[in-house]
Amino acid sequence: MGTTASQLGKDMLSEYQELTFLTKQEILLAHKRFTELLTKDEKDLPNNRVPMERILTLPELKSNPFRKRICNVFSTSEYKDGGLTFEDFLDLLSAFSDSATLEIKSHYAFRIFDFDDDGTLDCGDLEKLVNCLTGETDDTRLTPEEMRQLINNILEESDIDKDGTVNLSEFQHVISRSPDFVSSFKIVL
Repeated sequence: MGTTASQLGKDMLSEYQELTFLTKQEILLAHKRFTELLTKDEKDLPNNRVPMERILTLPELKSNPFRKRICNVFSTSEYKDGGLTFEDFLDLLSAFSDSATLEIKSHYAFRIFDFDDDGTLDCGDLEKLVNCLTGETDDTRLTPEEMRQLINNILEESDIDKDGTVNLSEFQHVISRSPDFVSSFKIVL
């Protein structure tokens, strides 16, 4: 599917539209925004990968507490550096689009929250998740007792099989009871 960054043919546009939840206009805007992140020399090369540092300059990600995890989850880089190709970028935007299904959104939310990539949300993942949401300053950080109580409450509510972790199906069960999840899990360029 590789194409040079400076052009996006009709065939590629149609293919991208078939493979994502994005409209042609959204794909063209994504292409424009992605291309703006490339250096002059990179624009004429096929299959460019924009480093995570440049991706994080996008206003839509800059203030997201999970911005680095989002890049790492959607990156196909063999170096695990969070750099994104245009296809990676489209996958990210597609999963966060209004048209993406609850199943797709919850799958990627789970992967983003699974900080150690072991397929479950354990106490360590939940603590990192809470710290991302509350901020990690002395003013906003929970006390160890508050954190322990909150994690216990989360597990009590979510851990159906009582194994001390939340797996994908348990997470999806909880998310299915959250009516505003789909509308809040989005990034719009």
